[in-house]
Amino acid sequence: MHSTITRLSRRALPAVAAAALLAACSSTGGSTGAASTAPTAAPTAAPTTVSADPTAPAAAPTPTPTPTVKPTGQADPALGSFYGQQLAWAACKDDPRTTKTDESAVQCATLKVPLDYANPSSGETLDIGVARITGAKPGERTGSLLVNPGGPGGSGVAMVQGGQKDYDGPLRDHYDIVGFDPRGSGLSAPVNCLDDKTRDTWLTTDALGPEHGKALADACQAKYGKLLEHIGTRDTVRDVDVLRAALGDQKLTYMGLSYGTYLGSVYAEEFPDRVGRLVLDGAVDPAKPIAQNNIEQYAGFERSLQAFAAHCAKQAQCPLGKDPDKAAGKLADFLDGLKQKPLAAGGGRTLTSAAAWTGVVEGLYGDESGWDSLANSIGWAMVRGKGDNLLAYTDSYNKRDKDGHYNVSADAYTAIYCADGATDVLTGAALDAAYAEMAAKAPLISRHEPGAALFDPDCRSWPFRSAEKAHPIASKAATPIVVVGSTGDAATPYANSEKLAAQLGNAVLLTREGEGHTGYGRSACVRDAVHAYLVDGTVPAAGTRCATDAAR
Repeated sequence: MHSTITRLSRRALPAVAAAALLAACSSTGGSTGAASTAPTAAPTAAPTTVSADPTAPAAAPTPTPTPTVKPTGQADPALGSFYGQQLAWAACKDDPRTTKTDESAVQCATLKVPLDYANPSSGETLDIGVARITGAKPGERTGSLLVNPGGPGGSGVAMVQGGQKDYDGPLRDHYDIVGFDPRGSGLSAPVNCLDDKTRDTWLTTDALGPEHGKALADACQAKYGKLLEHIGTRDTVRDVDVLRAALGDQKLTYMGLSYGTYLGSVYAEEFPDRVGRLVLDGAVDPAKPIAQNNIEQYAGFERSLQAFAAHCAKQAQCPLGKDPDKAAGKLADFLDGLKQKPLAAGGGRTLTSAAAWTGVVEGLYGDESGWDSLANSIGWAMVRGKGDNLLAYTDSYNKRDKDGHYNVSADAYTAIYCADGATDVLTGAALDAAYAEMAAKAPLISRHEPGAALFDPDCRSWPFRSAEKAHPIASKAATPIVVVGSTGDAATPYANSEKLAAQLGNAVLLTREGEGHTGYGRSACVRDAVHAYLVDGTVPAAGTRCATDAAR
């Protein structure tokens, strides 16, 4: 399928478009705020001493009152109007990015949710954009399949609008395919803190110290203020449960990619009784703090960089030379050297070191089928001194169109991660140890700017402190969850999928052998197993391993 996916990034960048998802086939933190000061109690008189009658029967102990459990989700009366709403489906507004796609089969609606689930009666609400393709065989309809492309901040609406024909077959025969834009993105109160010209500079500068992150934090605080406290994943999964009810489904059926696996995991934690069939492809480990996640992700990209460079060195023409053992180092030296000698590109633009590294990482999200094209673009920069082709990779990563405009929710990635607990940053000896581990595991790909690698995104100056912490998530759901992991996935390393499946407990790991981010879009074997699970409830056998499609 040709749906656009977004994924965890390697820098403090917004969520970005990558390769095809289903094609050929990185918790709200509530603001901790200031603690309220309790009034000082007035002094009380000393109690009068009364002699007890030793012959009187002992007084019955005062029973301990049973605490009242606050209802949550659909059981909370304060949320009744949200859970009871009816979606008004209508034709979607035309998406100019899908000029080659017939969007007539797609319907759109708006879901109303509270801004703050802790105070749903405040009257403050958000509109959540939703899109669907109705099932092809109404007589065989099972319900709705909710899809999320990752990010965080990826647009589920665009995922459905841009690839509706790609769901034809078992999934659409049995499900309405539904996508939504998580709060902070797309059609759902998008967070975009910088104008396009400022963002051009912010994304490509080689000055990536703390002031770089502070510039974005200050701009977001000035523009969005209170909203930033309420766009974390835990708020979003509550929106998902409201959407599930509005769609008329008793249980959630869901497929999430990359960051979408974290969203699905948190949903299973919040609403175990509402979990239906969940597929989590390209896993994020919820127990891993952001710094450790970045170290392991960079280690994954380091491995992919080495594999790509060795592949290039074996080709007839390779700008990295003929020695597979030295090719990656030669590329890293060139990219780092752009700090001193950036390359000119068309339209008065410049290929900086930061921009060039971003472009290379964009190419490493894919598998071997795209490596020759990436090598060619690198060759234009290294041999001919022309940065245009590699800068095109960078623009794809950053969601910058040919007219210089950025995605409407360009800062959702940072805002959601900071709301999910990335504000809990390392300091002192722990920070020193993390830098040392990063240098050991990703020596080439992190040396350009180690701070930007470790603080990705940079939440050190974010305007509020999130209460959310990384922690293992165990599924109490009755239905097994399917976790898909790819052995050569740089963005979400295979070990994450192994760990998530083990944490969830009632889960099975489906493995794809091969390069590239996520497995469903790259293996017919994975697709067949996922379809059997979603349609018939057939759980893949433990230990199932799938090959990557030979021709893509």
